Amino acid sequence: MIALYDDAVARRFEPFATSRPLGEMRAGALLIRERWEMVLGVGSAGFVSAPHLEGFAEFEAPPFVNGQSLPAGTWLVNARALPFLDGPAIAASSTTIAVTIQGRIAALRLDVETGDPGTLAALADGSHVLRHDRGVPDGTGDAAAALEVDGVWLDEIWDLIGTLTLLLQRDIPAFAGRLPAAALNANSGAPVTILGTHPVYVESGATIEPMSVFDTSAGPVLLRCGAQVQAFTRVTGPCYVGRDSIVTADRIAGSSIGDSCRVHGELSTSIFIGHANKGHGGFVGHSVFGRWVNLGAGTITSNLKNTYGTVALWTPDGVRDSGLQFLGTMFGDHVKTGIGLRLTTGCVLGAGANVFDTMPPKAVAPFSWGAGAPYEPFDAPKFVQTAERMMARRGVSLRESGRLWWTGIHAMSATDGRWPRR
Repeated sequence: MIALYDDAVARRFEPFATSRPLGEMRAGALLIRERWEMVLGVGSAGFVSAPHLEGFAEFEAPPFVNGQSLPAGTWLVNARALPFLDGPAIAASSTTIAVTIQGRIAALRLDVETGDPGTLAALADGSHVLRHDRGVPDGTGDAAAALEVDGVWLDEIWDLIGTLTLLLQRDIPAFAGRLPAAALNANSGAPVTILGTHPVYVESGATIEPMSVFDTSAGPVLLRCGAQVQAFTRVTGPCYVGRDSIVTADRIAGSSIGDSCRVHGELSTSIFIGHANKGHGGFVGHSVFGRWVNLGAGTITSNLKNTYGTVALWTPDGVRDSGLQFLGTMFGDHVKTGIGLRLTTGCVLGAGANVFDTMPPKAVAPFSWGAGAPYEPFDAPKFVQTAERMMARRGVSLRESGRLWWTGIHAMSATDGRWPRR
């Protein structure tokens, strides 16, 4: 089994670390947890992260396991490590006790239980570093049993965007090969136009309306079961559209769209974890959507500075240069925006923020509410009620345990002094 570990770096990946473990973020076509399950050939039993995430529950996500022993045979995986899906089958090698990416240990198979109090404390606070000779050893220290695989690391939150194109280009063919997905081409007879030489993979149950265009010049496209591409939409690869998601009426380019999303209007090089709405016009580029985000009509992101310089982004360690020329907005879970909102280049909206002014500042604290900074706190019962209503529209119930958990996250965020309050 797998236990995904958020180290101290991952626990500062805001605005998402407030409300979810890194393993439940989408990187490339898949959630990070799903990527490792596919690569290792085993399921996930839990995640090790900051204490405030105890009680996190979402679809197939495993539970929080801090403070518990990890049994022998567990793969302890650094959630910041992203192996490519087209690599070798790791599980086939019974001698592999460690997986490295770019020479750094990404996963370690334990042959002893992690019952030592010092080890558990290091895991709990994120200070543990996966190494053969320290912390949670495999028991042998045999470096020859480490398998180097191709992949990338998330060293900063903006690396989700920086690595997106490469991951999609490699993920889509490898993942499509595991699905009942047929490849369309220009001569397939489908009532669509296909440009370019990369394939369009269509899983059984997906729908493509006439007058759709697929441009695969830069990479492949994968449509999952239940996905819909409506008429007059141009899908530009590499692009992934998840189960039961709808894309319509504009250019959808270079993006990874999770399950049950609605995307209307121009979208470029962006990630939807899932269950989020961009239901109206307005450009969004180089942005990451948490789950249950809803954009008001005409919400627009800036992803390029007028100076064409690199974009700075707020982080818990201050505003820092991302080194990226293109970077839009990080939308935390359950963010809502009003109509006509303009978001500055490199903007961060904390979890649960509900803002409806003209242009918010570059960083908005979690659970902010209002039509202009400084914002008021979003009342906790009202936030929970809003979340419950939105989730019900996708047939998902917010259980009492979820209401209590979000109320606790709301209270914790009110005392989080890292965020600007203006």
